[in-house]
Amino acid sequence: MTVLKVNRRILKKITNPSVEPYEIEIDTPEFTFYGAKNQPDFASINISMIPGKTVIELKSFKLYLHQYRNKLASYERIINAIYDDLIQVYKPKRLVIEMKFNPRGGISSKLTIDSFERELFIERKA
Repeated sequence: MTVLKVNRRILKKITNPSVEPYEIEIDTPEFTFYGAKNQPDFASINISMIPGKTVIELKSFKLYLHQYRNKLASYERIINAIYDDLIQVYKPKRLVIEMKFNPRGGISSKLTIDSFERELFIERKA
């Protein structure tokens, strides 16, 4: 499988208008990419985020996701790449990404990354 490269510089920021914590939820019901054996694959993405100083500008997020359309990658690589880019660019206080992949061969998959769980895992490992 090739290295997954997309341009995270496409992602634009909007200054968070509030210092009080709140949650942003973003749904992307039609995410496409190339999966196993170079076949088209489809997923829905749900992002829950407690923003830091900036929030996601949605048009840039849409353009960012469109870069994956012609990329060959595993489910696990895609969710981790998106997570890493969103953490790097927006530095949210909390980020949860859930991806539900359409059935392939009668089996569907759901992957989730939660920044709180990831931090706890790293602490336990240390």
